[in-house]
Amino acid sequence: MIDKADSIWLGRIRQPMRKLVLASSLALAALAAWLILGRLFFGTGITLKEFLSPTQTPIVLVTVIVGSIALVSASIYLSDMRGTIEQEPEGFFDVVSLICSRMAMIATAVLVLVMFYEVVSRYVFLKPTLWANELSLWIAGFIFLFAGLYAMQQRSHIRIYVVYDLFPRWLQKLADVLTVWLIWAFTFMLIWGGYNESRDKILRWETFGTAWDPPIPATIKPAILFIVLLVAIQALSNLIADWHKMPEHHSPLDEIDKTEIDLIRKTLKD
Repeated sequence: MIDKADSIWLGRIRQPMRKLVLASSLALAALAAWLILGRLFFGTGITLKEFLSPTQTPIVLVTVIVGSIALVSASIYLSDMRGTIEQEPEGFFDVVSLICSRMAMIATAVLVLVMFYEVVSRYVFLKPTLWANELSLWIAGFIFLFAGLYAMQQRSHIRIYVVYDLFPRWLQKLADVLTVWLIWAFTFMLIWGGYNESRDKILRWETFGTAWDPPIPATIKPAILFIVLLVAIQALSNLIADWHKMPEHHSPLDEIDKTEIDLIRKTLKD
Protein backbone atom coordinates (compact mmCIF):
# COMPACT_ATOMS: atom_id res chain seq x y z
CA MET A 1 0.00 0.00 0.00
CA ILE A 2 1.19 3.52 -0.81
CA ASP A 3 1.21 5.66 2.33
CA LYS A 4 0.67 9.37 2.76
CA ALA A 5 4.36 10.09 2.20
CA ASP A 6 4.01 8.79 -1.37
CA SER A 7 0.92 10.89 -2.05
CA ILE A 8 1.14 13.27 -4.99
CA TRP A 9 -1.55 15.71 -3.99
CA LEU A 10 -4.29 14.15 -1.81
CA GLY A 11 -2.23 13.99 1.38
CA ARG A 12 -4.40 13.38 4.46
CA ILE A 13 -7.59 12.73 2.51
CA ARG A 14 -6.00 9.85 0.63
CA GLN A 15 -7.28 7.15 3.00
CA PRO A 16 -10.85 8.56 3.26
CA MET A 17 -10.94 8.72 -0.53
CA ARG A 18 -9.79 5.10 -0.69
CA LYS A 19 -12.63 4.05 1.62
CA LEU A 20 -15.12 5.95 -0.55
CA VAL A 21 -13.80 4.17 -3.64
CA LEU A 22 -14.16 0.74 -2.02
CA ALA A 23 -17.63 1.44 -0.66
CA SER A 24 -19.02 2.90 -3.88
CA SER A 25 -17.40 0.18 -6.02
CA LEU A 26 -18.88 -2.60 -3.89
CA ALA A 27 -22.29 -0.95 -3.98
CA LEU A 28 -22.06 -0.54 -7.77
CA ALA A 29 -21.03 -4.18 -8.22
CA ALA A 30 -23.99 -5.33 -6.12
CA LEU A 31 -26.44 -3.17 -8.06
CA ALA A 32 -25.00 -4.27 -11.41
CA ALA A 33 -25.19 -7.94 -10.39
CA TRP A 34 -28.81 -7.48 -9.32
CA LEU A 35 -29.74 -5.86 -12.63
CA ILE A 36 -27.90 -8.43 -14.75
CA LEU A 37 -29.25 -11.47 -12.90
CA GLY A 38 -32.73 -10.00 -12.93
CA ARG A 39 -32.52 -9.46 -16.66
CA LEU A 40 -31.14 -12.93 -17.44
CA PHE A 41 -33.05 -15.13 -15.01
CA PHE A 42 -36.00 -13.28 -13.46
CA GLY A 43 -37.36 -11.31 -16.40
CA THR A 44 -37.33 -7.93 -14.70
CA GLY A 45 -37.20 -6.24 -18.09
CA ILE A 46 -34.65 -3.64 -16.98
CA THR A 47 -32.16 -3.15 -19.79
CA LEU A 48 -29.71 -0.42 -20.68
CA LYS A 49 -32.58 1.34 -22.48
CA GLU A 50 -33.80 2.48 -19.07
CA PHE A 51 -30.41 4.04 -18.34
CA LEU A 52 -31.07 6.66 -21.02
CA SER A 53 -33.94 7.94 -18.82
CA PRO A 54 -32.80 6.94 -15.32
CA THR A 55 -35.27 9.13 -13.44
CA GLN A 56 -38.16 6.88 -14.56
CA THR A 57 -36.81 3.81 -12.73
CA PRO A 58 -35.63 4.22 -9.11
CA ILE A 59 -33.10 1.38 -9.09
CA VAL A 60 -31.60 2.63 -12.35
CA LEU A 61 -31.32 6.14 -10.93
CA VAL A 62 -29.59 4.80 -7.81
CA THR A 63 -27.21 2.77 -10.00
CA VAL A 64 -26.32 5.84 -12.08
CA ILE A 65 -25.65 7.93 -8.97
CA VAL A 66 -23.55 5.25 -7.31
CA GLY A 67 -21.68 4.61 -10.55
CA SER A 68 -20.88 8.30 -10.95
CA ILE A 69 -19.57 8.48 -7.38
CA ALA A 70 -17.47 5.36 -7.94
CA LEU A 71 -16.02 6.68 -11.21
CA VAL A 72 -15.13 10.14 -9.90
CA SER A 73 -13.75 8.95 -6.55
CA ALA A 74 -11.69 6.19 -8.19
CA SER A 75 -10.30 8.63 -10.74
CA ILE A 76 -9.32 11.08 -8.00
CA TYR A 77 -7.75 8.32 -5.89
CA LEU A 78 -5.80 6.79 -8.77
CA SER A 79 -4.56 10.21 -9.88
CA ASP A 80 -2.65 10.32 -6.58
CA MET A 81 -0.43 7.46 -7.80
CA ARG A 82 2.37 7.93 -10.32
CA GLY A 83 3.27 5.18 -12.74
CA THR A 84 6.89 4.19 -13.28
CA ILE A 85 7.07 5.88 -16.69
CA GLU A 86 4.88 8.87 -15.84
CA GLN A 87 6.20 12.36 -15.34
CA GLU A 88 5.55 13.88 -11.95
CA PRO A 89 2.89 16.61 -12.11
CA GLU A 90 4.43 20.08 -12.13
CA GLY A 91 2.04 22.54 -13.72
CA PHE A 92 -1.00 24.22 -12.20
CA PHE A 93 -3.39 22.09 -14.30
CA ASP A 94 -1.66 18.70 -14.17
CA VAL A 95 -3.86 17.20 -11.46
CA VAL A 96 -7.02 17.81 -13.52
CA SER A 97 -5.42 16.09 -16.51
CA LEU A 98 -4.34 13.16 -14.36
CA ILE A 99 -7.87 12.72 -13.02
CA CYS A 100 -9.21 12.71 -16.58
CA SER A 101 -6.55 10.18 -17.61
CA ARG A 102 -7.68 7.85 -14.82
CA MET A 103 -11.25 8.20 -16.06
CA ALA A 104 -10.03 7.07 -19.47
CA MET A 105 -8.22 4.14 -17.87
CA ILE A 106 -11.37 3.04 -16.02
CA ALA A 107 -13.45 3.58 -19.16
CA THR A 108 -11.15 1.24 -21.07
CA ALA A 109 -11.81 -1.49 -18.52
CA VAL A 110 -15.56 -0.80 -18.75
CA LEU A 111 -15.35 -1.04 -22.54
CA VAL A 112 -13.79 -4.50 -22.25
CA LEU A 113 -16.52 -5.57 -19.80
CA VAL A 114 -19.23 -4.36 -22.16
CA MET A 115 -17.87 -6.44 -25.02
CA PHE A 116 -17.40 -9.44 -22.71
CA TYR A 117 -21.00 -9.13 -21.53
CA GLU A 118 -22.21 -8.98 -25.14
CA VAL A 119 -20.30 -12.14 -26.08
CA VAL A 120 -21.59 -14.09 -23.06
CA SER A 121 -25.14 -12.81 -23.45
CA ARG A 122 -25.23 -13.57 -27.17
CA TYR A 123 -23.50 -16.94 -27.35
CA VAL A 124 -24.16 -18.48 -23.92
CA PHE A 125 -27.63 -17.22 -23.03
CA LEU A 126 -28.78 -16.51 -26.64
CA LYS A 127 -29.89 -13.02 -25.59
CA PRO A 128 -27.91 -10.50 -27.69
CA THR A 129 -28.06 -6.86 -26.74
CA LEU A 130 -29.09 -3.86 -28.80
CA TRP A 131 -26.77 -1.49 -26.98
CA ALA A 132 -23.27 -3.01 -26.80
CA ASN A 133 -21.99 -1.59 -30.10
CA GLU A 134 -23.34 1.92 -29.49
CA LEU A 135 -22.12 1.97 -25.89
CA SER A 136 -18.67 0.87 -27.05
CA LEU A 137 -18.55 3.73 -29.55
CA TRP A 138 -19.76 6.16 -26.89
CA ILE A 139 -17.13 5.13 -24.36
CA ALA A 140 -14.35 4.95 -26.97
CA GLY A 141 -15.07 8.53 -28.02
CA PHE A 142 -14.43 9.83 -24.50
CA ILE A 143 -11.36 7.60 -24.11
CA PHE A 144 -9.87 9.10 -27.27
CA LEU A 145 -10.50 12.66 -26.08
CA PHE A 146 -9.12 12.11 -22.59
CA ALA A 147 -6.09 10.32 -24.05
CA GLY A 148 -5.18 13.46 -25.98
CA LEU A 149 -5.31 15.53 -22.81
CA TYR A 150 -3.15 12.98 -20.99
CA ALA A 151 -0.62 12.92 -23.84
CA MET A 152 -0.29 16.70 -23.61
CA GLN A 153 0.21 16.57 -19.84
CA GLN A 154 2.89 13.89 -20.17
CA ARG A 155 4.62 15.71 -23.05
CA SER A 156 4.27 12.50 -25.06
CA HIS A 157 2.57 14.08 -28.07
CA ILE A 158 4.45 14.20 -31.36
CA ARG A 159 7.31 16.70 -31.34
CA ILE A 160 10.08 17.10 -33.90
CA TYR A 161 13.40 17.67 -32.13
CA VAL A 162 15.75 17.54 -35.12
CA VAL A 163 15.67 21.32 -35.53
CA TYR A 164 14.42 22.26 -32.05
CA ASP A 165 17.52 20.87 -30.30
CA LEU A 166 19.76 23.05 -32.47
CA PHE A 167 18.10 26.23 -31.22
CA PRO A 168 19.55 28.32 -28.39
CA ARG A 169 17.36 28.37 -25.29
CA TRP A 170 15.79 31.74 -26.07
CA LEU A 171 14.74 30.53 -29.51
CA GLN A 172 13.35 27.30 -28.02
CA LYS A 173 11.21 29.39 -25.70
CA LEU A 174 10.04 31.47 -28.64
CA ALA A 175 9.11 28.28 -30.50
CA ASP A 176 7.23 27.01 -27.43
CA VAL A 177 5.30 30.27 -27.15
CA LEU A 178 4.43 30.14 -30.84
CA THR A 179 3.27 26.53 -30.50
CA VAL A 180 1.01 27.32 -27.55
CA TRP A 181 -0.35 30.37 -29.39
CA LEU A 182 -1.23 28.18 -32.39
CA ILE A 183 -2.94 25.64 -30.11
CA TRP A 184 -5.02 28.41 -28.56
CA ALA A 185 -5.81 29.87 -31.99
CA PHE A 186 -7.03 26.46 -33.17
CA THR A 187 -9.08 26.04 -29.98
CA PHE A 188 -10.68 29.46 -30.38
CA MET A 189 -11.61 28.78 -34.01
CA LEU A 190 -12.94 25.31 -33.16
CA ILE A 191 -15.16 26.64 -30.38
CA TRP A 192 -16.21 29.65 -32.48
CA GLY A 193 -17.24 27.42 -35.36
CA GLY A 194 -18.71 24.53 -33.37
CA TYR A 195 -20.42 26.21 -30.43
CA ASN A 196 -23.81 26.79 -32.07
CA GLU A 197 -24.02 23.25 -33.38
CA SER A 198 -23.00 21.79 -30.02
CA ARG A 199 -25.56 23.95 -28.22
CA ASP A 200 -28.31 22.84 -30.61
CA LYS A 201 -27.41 19.17 -30.21
CA ILE A 202 -27.67 19.45 -26.44
CA LEU A 203 -30.90 21.45 -26.46
CA ARG A 204 -32.68 18.97 -28.74
CA TRP A 205 -30.84 16.06 -27.08
CA GLU A 206 -29.87 14.60 -30.45
CA THR A 207 -29.66 10.81 -30.43
CA PHE A 208 -27.88 8.21 -32.53
CA GLY A 209 -30.93 6.97 -34.43
CA THR A 210 -30.53 3.27 -33.59
CA ALA A 211 -32.66 0.76 -31.69
CA TRP A 212 -31.06 1.76 -28.39
CA ASP A 213 -30.82 5.39 -29.55
CA PRO A 214 -28.24 6.86 -27.14
CA PRO A 215 -27.52 10.62 -27.15
CA ILE A 216 -24.03 10.23 -28.62
CA PRO A 217 -24.16 13.37 -30.82
CA ALA A 218 -25.56 15.43 -27.93
CA THR A 219 -22.67 14.47 -25.67
CA ILE A 220 -19.64 13.83 -27.87
CA LYS A 221 -19.76 17.09 -29.86
CA PRO A 222 -19.79 19.36 -26.78
CA ALA A 223 -17.18 17.12 -25.17
CA ILE A 224 -14.87 17.70 -28.14
CA LEU A 225 -15.01 21.45 -27.64
CA PHE A 226 -14.62 21.24 -23.87
CA ILE A 227 -11.73 18.76 -23.83
CA VAL A 228 -9.88 20.57 -26.63
CA LEU A 229 -10.12 23.65 -24.39
CA LEU A 230 -8.62 21.57 -21.55
CA VAL A 231 -5.79 20.53 -23.88
CA ALA A 232 -5.08 24.19 -24.63
CA ILE A 233 -5.03 25.01 -20.91
CA GLN A 234 -2.68 22.08 -20.32
CA ALA A 235 -0.38 23.33 -23.08
CA LEU A 236 -0.23 26.73 -21.38
CA SER A 237 0.44 25.02 -18.05
CA ASN A 238 3.30 23.06 -19.62
CA LEU A 239 4.77 26.26 -21.03
CA ILE A 240 4.76 27.94 -17.61
CA ALA A 241 6.13 24.86 -15.82
CA ASP A 242 8.95 24.35 -18.36
CA TRP A 243 9.90 28.01 -18.76
CA HIS A 244 12.90 28.01 -16.40
CA LYS A 245 14.07 24.44 -17.07
CA MET A 246 17.45 23.74 -18.58
CA PRO A 247 17.40 22.84 -22.30
CA GLU A 248 16.99 19.15 -23.06
CA HIS A 249 18.69 17.24 -25.86
CA HIS A 250 17.07 14.21 -27.41
CA SER A 251 18.29 11.13 -29.21
CA PRO A 252 16.77 7.86 -30.46
CA LEU A 253 17.88 6.28 -27.19
CA ASP A 254 15.23 8.36 -25.39
CA GLU A 255 12.57 6.20 -27.00
CA ILE A 256 13.85 3.11 -25.20
CA ASP A 257 11.74 2.31 -22.16
CA LYS A 258 14.28 0.94 -19.70
CA THR A 259 11.63 0.08 -17.13
CA GLU A 260 9.74 -2.02 -19.66
CA ILE A 261 12.95 -3.78 -20.73
CA ASP A 262 13.78 -4.61 -17.10
CA LEU A 263 10.27 -6.05 -16.61
CA ILE A 264 10.62 -8.18 -19.74
CA ARG A 265 13.99 -9.48 -18.56
CA LYS A 266 12.56 -10.31 -15.14
CA THR A 267 9.63 -12.14 -16.76
CA LEU A 268 11.94 -14.19 -18.98
CA LYS A 269 14.10 -15.14 -16.01
CA ASP A 270 11.08 -16.25 -14.01
